[in-house]
Parts: sequence; C-alpha cells; structure tokens
Amino acid sequence: MTVPDTTTTPDLAEADVARLLEQLAALEREIGKAIIGQQEVVRQALVALLANGHCLLEGVPGLGKTLLVRSLAAALHLSFKRIQFTPDLMPSDILGTAVLEEEAGTGRRHFRFDRGPVFANLVLADEINRSPPKTQAALLEAMQEREVTYGGDTHSLERPFLVLATQNPIEQAGTYPLPEAQLDRFLLQLRVDYPSEAEERAIVAATTGGAGAAPQAVMDAGEVVAAQALVRQVHLSEPLLDYATRLVRASRPGGSPVAEVERFVEWGAGPRAGQALVLAAKASALLDGRLAVTLDELRRLARPVLRHRVLINFQGQAERIGAEAVVAQLIAQVPPPQSPLE
Repeated sequence: MTVPDTTTTPDLAEADVARLLEQLAALEREIGKAIIGQQEVVRQALVALLANGHCLLEGVPGLGKTLLVRSLAAALHLSFKRIQFTPDLMPSDILGTAVLEEEAGTGRRHFRFDRGPVFANLVLADEINRSPPKTQAALLEAMQEREVTYGGDTHSLERPFLVLATQNPIEQAGTYPLPEAQLDRFLLQLRVDYPSEAEERAIVAATTGGAGAAPQAVMDAGEVVAAQALVRQVHLSEPLLDYATRLVRASRPGGSPVAEVERFVEWGAGPRAGQALVLAAKASALLDGRLAVTLDELRRLARPVLRHRVLINFQGQAERIGAEAVVAQLIAQVPPPQSPLE
C-alpha cells in the first residue's frame, strides 16, 4: 500500500474502513500469541501507535517489556531497531555520523551521512534512563519533528515513526531521570505490573517447553499510516472535548478545583496533554471498532496521559504523594459532562 500523506485526513470508503478495523483486530490477536496477560498494556501500546505518539513503559525487569515491543514489530511489516542505552552511549550512536569517503578514480573526498538506528519505523530505546541527559536529548528532535539534523542537513524519518522506551523504576544507582521536556514527548506512560498467578503459570509453561507460535505480520507501513489518519476522523462531541480540556487544566495549581493539586503539585500538564488525551481516546475507540469517543475512554486514558506530566512538589514528596494518586483525584473530582453525546 502506498504511504498516504498524514498532513491531511481524506475520507476513506466504508469498505476501506471495515478492512482497517479487521486488520487492527488481527494485529491485537497476533501480539497476543507472544504476550500472556498484560492486555491493557498491549492495548495502550497499540493506542500510542495509532495516535502517532511515543510510549514509555515502566516496570521491573522480567515483565516482558522488550518482548512486547519485539512482538509489535513482528506483527507489522515495519523496520525495527533496538538501542541499548548505557552510560557511555553517545548521541552519534543514535542519530548516525559523517563518514569520509574517497571516490575511486578521481580521488575526491566527501562526507556521507551514515544513518543511525533511529532511522527505523519502530525504535526500542531500552533502559533509556541509563544514559546521561546529553544522549537522551538526541531523541528530542526525532520524537517531536520526525526528523534528524546533522551537520546542517535535515533528514526526514520514515513513516510511521514510533519510539517505545523502557525504564526500571526501582534501580536508581547509575540512572539519569528523564527531564520534563523529554517526558512530555511521550504520549503515554504505561505501568507494567506483575502478572496474576494464573498468567504467571501460563508464562512459565509456554516459555519452558517447545517454541510457541510467533506473531505474523498483518499490516504494512501504508496501512498503519492510513489507520493513523482514520483516528483523526473519529468523532469527539463538544461536551467531551470540554471535559478533556477541564481535566487537563485542573492538573495545574493556582485555581484548580482539586485540593490535592493545590497542595502537592508544582507544575501541571500543558496543552500537549490535552492533545494526547483526545488522540489516545480516538485511537482506543477505533480499536474497539467505533468511530466515536466515549466518556469512559477519556477517563481510562487520563492516567497514562497525565501521570508523567504532573510534577509533585516538595510537600508531596515529603508525604509520599505520587502523581498517580493526584491523577486519581482529578478523575474522581472533575465533574463529567451532563450530556456527553452530541
């Protein structure tokens, strides 16, 4: 399929929409072949893909974060690169570098840009907080502008482009916390928790016997970009748009109706959070086969959208109040619209 222009969202024929919805359902099933449990994490990773946003996965080692990303890559006809972040990783190890070449016969020399692993559709930034801020910042332009500038030249990245980064929340020695500007580039922050007892038993049984079924690729780059364009056509009513805006604005101290925000928040979420919440809700609706957003989707996705965009102040840290608890209060206290449909 030819990759369409994502600067516009042309209306698709009903048959094309039905086919894309079938492919999305097949994509979720294929990833489920390799991932046991973690259905919500898998669903939200697909939401990030369809919303054309990046995803930060946080969880202790051994919970399948890297496997999830590899399975997503296997279920798509997309290029995939893994970058292992370490303290000695340099920006050029991510972006690429200039190589001096000499032409045979003429002897003339010139520099050729040798592209780094960021030039892929799916990029796994493994343990992103293991590298210092200078290296982390190498991803900023790529994640926001979908391009890389090197030596005065700008190189566009392939479409679609998705960064899935992982980090370990419990090991702090030798790590460099992501700055707020970097965190805000991630559409969603997902928490990968321990599986249930039944799921853990199934994981052990599946991974200690014969090789299981591997995911089969069901979508190519053009189909993914077409689905991303379709996401923007999903309907959001005016009352729900108003609710999403009020929810994000209530996360900011200095007039918030939520007492916990006034007491424990240093900085709240910016306008990018509202964009992320709406796009994520639209993508979630599309995954469910619907072309309209519901109130439940906005409330369910508020946690992964806001938890990394709410900065807790000193008082909150002293009282061990986390961003997760503040976001829970936002969802509970910001009143929903009287009539969410229009």
